[in-house]
Amino acid sequence: MTTAPTRSSSATRRQEGLFRLGKKWRKATLIVHIVSAGAWIGIDVMVAVLVLTGRFGTTDAVRGLAYEALATFVVWPMLTSGLVCLVTGIVLGLGTRWGLLRYWWVAVKLALNLTLCVLILVALRPGMDEVGEYGRSLGTGVPEPLDVSGLFFPPAVSLTTLTLATVLAVAKPWGRIRGARKGGGPR
Repeated sequence: MTTAPTRSSSATRRQEGLFRLGKKWRKATLIVHIVSAGAWIGIDVMVAVLVLTGRFGTTDAVRGLAYEALATFVVWPMLTSGLVCLVTGIVLGLGTRWGLLRYWWVAVKLALNLTLCVLILVALRPGMDEVGEYGRSLGTGVPEPLDVSGLFFPPAVSLTTLTLATVLAVAKPWGRIRGARKGGGPR
């Protein structure tokens, strides 16, 4: 007596993503994803320290140096870690069972990552030249007037958002997106 052929679990797994990441590639990509997210969080903490030092530093020279460092060293490392996190997240989404738009937690993390990367370019980067100039003027003892109170928001928003993304990655709440295929890949 013969039995009808059944789909093996590996065949089912192969169909769960656009392509299938092998175990080693999945782990390597996941490690790069986690490290880049950790670097991004670390850079945000550094931004918060520089902003607080610039605001509450003991001397104008210290405050000026904090603003100069903020303007010089923050944007490109932050954007680089954000983009690496985005690309590795997309690769993981396409190459694993989670998909990009199959589960709510993945889709929300994708949207948060994209939003933060765009905000770095359109909200943070354009004002950095003025912040650096303000820092240099503070260092000379003749500060030019500049309202830097808005610098508190980027690290607060980013750290909150990245913490939320971390919680989503661990908790995996909300289940499937309605209409997402259960066993297959993208439509």
